[in-house]
Amino acid sequence: MKLIIEPTDGVAPLLDAIKSAKRRVDIAVFRFDRTDVETALKSAAARGVKVTALIAFNNRGGEQRLRKLELRCLAAGITVARTSDDLIRYHDKFILIDRRILYVLSFNFTHLDIDHSRGFAVVTTHAPWVREASRLFRADCTRTKYVPKSDTFVVSPANARKSLDAFLKGAKTQLLIYDPKISDKEILRTLQARVKAGVEIKVIGSVSGRSGLDVQKLAGTRLHTRTIISDRRQAFVGSQSLRTAELNSRRELGLIIQDAKAVKKLIEIFESDWVVKSPKKGEAASADVKTPAGEVVAVSAKDAAKAVQIITKELDPLTVSVKKAVRIAVAKAGEDVLHDKDSKDTMKKVVKAAVKEAVKEAVHDAQDALDVKDAKVVKDAKA
Repeated sequence: MKLIIEPTDGVAPLLDAIKSAKRRVDIAVFRFDRTDVETALKSAAARGVKVTALIAFNNRGGEQRLRKLELRCLAAGITVARTSDDLIRYHDKFILIDRRILYVLSFNFTHLDIDHSRGFAVVTTHAPWVREASRLFRADCTRTKYVPKSDTFVVSPANARKSLDAFLKGAKTQLLIYDPKISDKEILRTLQARVKAGVEIKVIGSVSGRSGLDVQKLAGTRLHTRTIISDRRQAFVGSQSLRTAELNSRRELGLIIQDAKAVKKLIEIFESDWVVKSPKKGEAASADVKTPAGEVVAVSAKDAAKAVQIITKELDPLTVSVKKAVRIAVAKAGEDVLHDKDSKDTMKKVVKAAVKEAVKEAVHDAQDALDVKDAKVVKDAKA
């Protein structure tokens, strides 16, 4: 078993997988804007590999792109199947290589998910999972009913609620959870019961209502994965959030894994993402800030929060100015610029570079004024 970690690993493992195919590639698509993945699929078809693309009937705001993708695939000799419209969405993402290697993804085949978001994929040759994935793919291609035969091959709406509820209830000491939005009432009751039983629960993402759980946002990177680590010995990696629709009314896919190496890596990533610690009573929290000189400064959480509030307030006029500038640019260049990927990427880079430079200059100016009582310089800079 292998683990793909995004955005660190990028698209290369997926391209290598498609290039390695000898006989067939089966791929389930929800969102797709990667020309490199599309080129790899077309090249596989051109060299005689049977490529079948199962494409979602819709996604929010992207149905036209999916239909255009279908036409391009058909023109390249790729077999295309479209999912049914019986469920709200078909949101699962996976690849089967030669019906021997299975890639289950928590991320889409998009630049945003692969290059700019926290995501994971499990790569496995475990025969029962490969067989289940083949059965699921065939069922959704032919729009026939899928009945799961494995509790660790987690499919919504077939067995996801039962499997994930049991997975959560099985935790005895700790649950580490990545989830953009936990909101299902039954799941929330299960999590609260685990807390009462003494289980430590940390959530990177968000939870609806007053759950009483320890929750933090993911800093610095967009969160897209749905991952749960139980008792530091097994993990769920998949596409379904702990939300009612994703458990009951959408096609989602995930795996419950026990591979020690993969679970250990997931724990390491989670703990590195869990960077802002809430201080205990009577104890000051701190956060490390890297200066332009390469030194790392330990700044109190109180001061950091104050700085964020000030910066947010002061950036409001900049936000307005940027929006006005973009409107003017679009008006001059024409509305087509909004649909041009290169133009949009260039705009993002320009704004990002300007803000980064402004922050760098501000840190340079403030560096000499750091109070030694409130900050401690660490000589060995962290990576």
